[in-house]
Amino acid sequence: MKEKATIYDIAKRLNISAATVSRALNDHSKTSEKTKKLVLKTAEELGYEQNRLALALKSGKSKNIGVIVPRIDSNFFGSIIRGIEEELQQKGYHVMICQTHEKEEKQIENINALLNAQVDGILLSVTKNTEDTSIFDRVLQKHTPLIFFDRKIEIKGVSSVTIDDFKGGYIATEHLIKQGCKHVAHLTALGYQSVNIYQGRLEGYKQALKDYDIPFNEDLVIPVKNDLEGGKLAIETLLKLKQQPDAIFSSSDFMLLGGIQELKLRGINVPNDMAVVGFSNEPFTKFLETPISSVDQCPLEIGKYAAQVFLEQLDDPKTIKIEKNLILPPELIIRQSSLKN
Repeated sequence: MKEKATIYDIAKRLNISAATVSRALNDHSKTSEKTKKLVLKTAEELGYEQNRLALALKSGKSKNIGVIVPRIDSNFFGSIIRGIEEELQQKGYHVMICQTHEKEEKQIENINALLNAQVDGILLSVTKNTEDTSIFDRVLQKHTPLIFFDRKIEIKGVSSVTIDDFKGGYIATEHLIKQGCKHVAHLTALGYQSVNIYQGRLEGYKQALKDYDIPFNEDLVIPVKNDLEGGKLAIETLLKLKQQPDAIFSSSDFMLLGGIQELKLRGINVPNDMAVVGFSNEPFTKFLETPISSVDQCPLEIGKYAAQVFLEQLDDPKTIKIEKNLILPPELIIRQSSLKN
């Protein structure tokens, strides 16, 4: 059996010291780029593999980072994870992905597991029903960088990367108003008490109505479950109203898809009878018979920026206690579903 190559083998091959090889492999600032490239090339030729555990013990860095999402079978969260990985893998990091299934006890379990695994940081999108914040205090007490993304709760000293949900709600509603719609309904999601993303979208909707002198009608705001069935139930409720809407802004593409299915069953044309705009710009929105206009949440960018905030905090431990809140601007993707003929 062939013995594993060591730094001494690399040093012998290049006629340099083992200390120089070690510094080059660890990307030391005082080692020239020429030497680093030569050492890495030789290490690859000899099949040298660094002992990651020994390196972690020596440096105090595991080169692992934990990412916690509500669910991984979501294009939105999948794109965020991709953004995080693209940013961190080039820095030699391995991403450990956990999911909560929207359960707070699972969130606590995941955080404890990641802390026990000595991760260098935790990037987290909180569950919709997060109440106990003591677990986040534990992360901060261990001086482990903690960054919220997409969904956050207000905790002093914890940085976050989100989009401007208020602006997203505003530009979606404004677009419908500019299409000549006078009675814009809004579908909002039930059961997200601890996160304010849907509240922000609702407030943006209200502000757009106000700015265009359209009275706010509480009956046109329908809270339902964030799924296809919720959207169908919302349409049933709206069509029973004396003053039926001529447009819908939904805070979720999935709710809107269910709503569109119900409208089609009832012979109501989208967009001529009912113009609609969704939120998230899910992949299916552009492939429907009538492509859906939707607010893009920029998930890839959210992931990249969350990773960058983590790296900033890691490079300078003093910044761990400096709260940095990045709010990215959403973009309205206009398609056929909201364009009146």
